[in-house]
Amino acid sequence: MPTPAKKKTSPKKIVKTKQAPVKKSITAPAKKNKTNFWLKVLANVNIVAFVAMIIINFQAINLPLGGMTTGALSDLYPNLFTPAGLTFSIRGLIYLALFGFIIRQMVDLSKKNSLWITKKVGIRFLLSCLANIGRLFARHFQQVFLSVLVMLAFLVILIVLASKVQIGKKLWTRKEKLFVQVPFSLYLWWISVATIANISARLVHIQRTMRGMTPIFWTIVMIVIAALLALLALYKKYNVIFALVVIRAFIGIIIKTLWAEIIYSQIIRTLGACIAIITAGIWLKFEQWKKN
Repeated sequence: MPTPAKKKTSPKKIVKTKQAPVKKSITAPAKKNKTNFWLKVLANVNIVAFVAMIIINFQAINLPLGGMTTGALSDLYPNLFTPAGLTFSIRGLIYLALFGFIIRQMVDLSKKNSLWITKKVGIRFLLSCLANIGRLFARHFQQVFLSVLVMLAFLVILIVLASKVQIGKKLWTRKEKLFVQVPFSLYLWWISVATIANISARLVHIQRTMRGMTPIFWTIVMIVIAALLALLALYKKYNVIFALVVIRAFIGIIIKTLWAEIIYSQIIRTLGACIAIITAGIWLKFEQWKKN
């Protein structure tokens, strides 16, 4: 029997439909350009604020601001926590490191679409410069309570800033660590010690103690707090720089105490013990780094 012929199936016609052209979004590039514009403005404002801060700090030291030099103010509110004057020479190193950050920011500005450092730091560096200037005016015009409030605000700003630049983390390159992380690490922990000294000056200003506790007791408490901050920085952030700044401040307090008419052995022993503990903490961290 002949097999039935298969029906030929005509191929299906493929109907091509014209797709509507995809409209390119013009809002995203515009938003990016606007963001870059404001970042450039902020970077330039940061430079101006830094220069103003340096000028006013120079005037505070060399040209009496409010009729009082920095040394005269320290003598006006003597307290056992304030280090010897030579200890404050570290400010020169800190401001030099911050100048390095400004240079790095200027290099960042010169590169097209490379403002990530300014974006990371944000307005916080500008606020830190204003706080630095504010604490000088408050202190030199002998507004001790206002000075303490400004210093506490200054400290909070630097703590937030330090967290933004991820101090102690190994994600950044060597140049970025040198010009961004190191300056703010030094800056933060110097202001931490300075805030404690400012609070001590406030206690002297109000001329009273709590429940009969002596100035020696409160000085020892503040020394222990500073040491705990150093150990916390080592444990949480691997921040050896802060620990070294605290040790330097403690050595300055020992020198000033030894130069005083009355030598407080309790304070010297506390400082010596804290220096030994912080040094041991630094050594342990180095040992951990070697193993890793």
